[in-house]
Order: sequence, then structure tokens, then C-alpha cells
Amino acid sequence: MSRVCELTGKGPMTGNNVSHANNKTRRRFLPNLNEITLISDVLGQSFKLRISAAGLRSVDHRGGLDAFLAKAKDDDLSSKALKIKKEIAKAQAAAA
Repeated sequence: MSRVCELTGKGPMTGNNVSHANNKTRRRFLPNLNEITLISDVLGQSFKLRISAAGLRSVDHRGGLDAFLAKAKDDDLSSKALKIKKEIAKAQAAAA
């Protein structure tokens, strides 16, 4: 399983460990990923996604999963999230 947020696309970054003697060794900064169940209001269905803590705050800030996916760029989303986004768009078009 890759260490990439399914909604924001946030992945590992690289940097240095710096010792007291100023020795530098390479290291990885991993995103804070959690497996979260989010509920779609339009579909009335829950989805399990592996997203970062910052991504979860973004979802809450935008007003839920449906609103977040409507504004999200397709490049950042995983294939699972893209599928959910298309289902939501289809359900909203049928309701209107």
C-alpha cells in the first residue's frame, strides 16, 4: 500500500537528519495517513479512504466529502476517489 493521501495526493518528502556534530544523513518525512470512513450525503453511502490528517481537515472545511470532491483536481485524486467523484456527479445530475 503506497503512502499517499487518496484525496490530496500528499506523499513522502525527503530531507536530512542533522546531528549535533552537523553530520547530515538522508531521511523520509511520511504523511500522517489514517483510514477514515467518510459519508456521501448525495449517495447516502459510506466510503473507506486512506487520507492524511490535513486532508481530513480540508474535507471538514469545505463542508463534507461531496463538496470537497466537487472542487478537487482530478490529478490529485486516487482512482478510488475519482470513481466516487463521478458517481456523485452522476447522482446530482439525475436529481436535478
